[in-house]
Amino acid sequence: MSMFKDIPVEVGVIYEGERIRRNDMQVELGGPTVKQKFELAKVKPMNEIDDGKVTIIGPDLKDLKEGGAYPFGILIEAAGAKLDAGLEGVLERRIHGYLNYIEGFMHLNQRYDIWIRIGKKSFQKGLNSFEPIGKVVYRLFKSELPIVEKLQITFITDPAKLEEMTPAAMQAYEARDSKARGLKDSEVSEFYGCALCQSFAPSHVCVITPQRYSNCGAISWFDGKASASIDPKGPVFAIPRGEMLNEEKGEFSGVNEAAKKRSMGEVTKVWLYTAFDHPHTSCGCFEAVTFYVPEVDGLAVVQRNFKGATVNGLPFSTIADSAAGGRQIDGFHGMSIEYMRSSKFFAADGGWNRIVWVPKEVKEKVKDFIPKDVVDKIATEEDAKNVDELKAFLKAKNHPVVAKWETEAPAAETAAVTVNEEAAGTMMPVATAGSLPIMAGGFKIILKDAKIYANKVIITTAKDEKKA
Repeated sequence: MSMFKDIPVEVGVIYEGERIRRNDMQVELGGPTVKQKFELAKVKPMNEIDDGKVTIIGPDLKDLKEGGAYPFGILIEAAGAKLDAGLEGVLERRIHGYLNYIEGFMHLNQRYDIWIRIGKKSFQKGLNSFEPIGKVVYRLFKSELPIVEKLQITFITDPAKLEEMTPAAMQAYEARDSKARGLKDSEVSEFYGCALCQSFAPSHVCVITPQRYSNCGAISWFDGKASASIDPKGPVFAIPRGEMLNEEKGEFSGVNEAAKKRSMGEVTKVWLYTAFDHPHTSCGCFEAVTFYVPEVDGLAVVQRNFKGATVNGLPFSTIADSAAGGRQIDGFHGMSIEYMRSSKFFAADGGWNRIVWVPKEVKEKVKDFIPKDVVDKIATEEDAKNVDELKAFLKAKNHPVVAKWETEAPAAETAAVTVNEEAAGTMMPVATAGSLPIMAGGFKIILKDAKIYANKVIITTAKDEKKA
């Protein structure tokens, strides 16, 4: 783009979705190993903004040791006659898209979960300061959102300053989230969709409703409405709700049509209130993942910053890989933490009565939204570190899923299982499904109109069976 002739690297949509591996990165800002990180947008009066100013608090990029991971914050302050505080979330989410336009710049996630990598090649080309990065963001905001009349940007790498600023950022996020609670899906005629992450997951369409935040946790229904109104041709767009096709599972004709159109036919049906059959797709920017635990017929949740193995023996990264990419995988569902506060939280699956394991940190965040009769029956990593311990805990606490163990018998139907002999990598847990495939390592399991209950599933290739 001509407006970026003074920038040492190229800038354009071609670089959206660029991944920078550890061996190719100069530095990492935020990310899973760093506690202090955030990005925040604030609307300010005109006289408080020095238009175009880029401020760096702490060491600049060139002063950071190669290969290191550092605390990091981005503060966007904007002013305009048509801007108000209700648009802060809209501005904030644009940071993700604009930064990903930069060659050799990888930006993932949002809010307090940002994960940034600067590539070595771009650093060597001259992208060794936050100054040009700030110029790119400033110019894109001004060119794509004319309602932004003034803008200043602050980059923070100083740990003490980040420690000081983080509480205010968290308060701002909570204020937005609490405003969005209370409105119901049935009370509006339009939902909103977001395609910001299609560069990473081409078939993913994030559906935002009053009772279902975006997967990233950064866009409420109100944010979606505001974004679509100020930038009708932008990545956030209106979705006519259409006809209610399945009230229990949350199927709407308008959502199906939008998903089919925006995914180029890859996704034809989306059920908003369930993790099974036609679950909402996920990109990779989700805050947490729900995953099915077949041994107890329950759902578990793990958030992005969880350290170590979950109750099924797998870390967040492995479980996240099974949900990301815009696929619909039974029993795997990327989502926001705010969705866990919704009355529609997996309502078709039993809601909180189906949740069996949640990390302590997450449970504390949403504790007030968990029904009182089940809150103490949901295990954390302190109660159960594996499936056997989980099963014992649930039985001792008389969790609602326990009643199903006694009433449901193994299905008599058979399922066709096909095995692709590829490099398996880490074996994924098998989850029951309707007519959709389940990816388990390098294996593809196709279930056709079958419901299977088993204490253990052993998958072997046909070749192995012949040898035996």
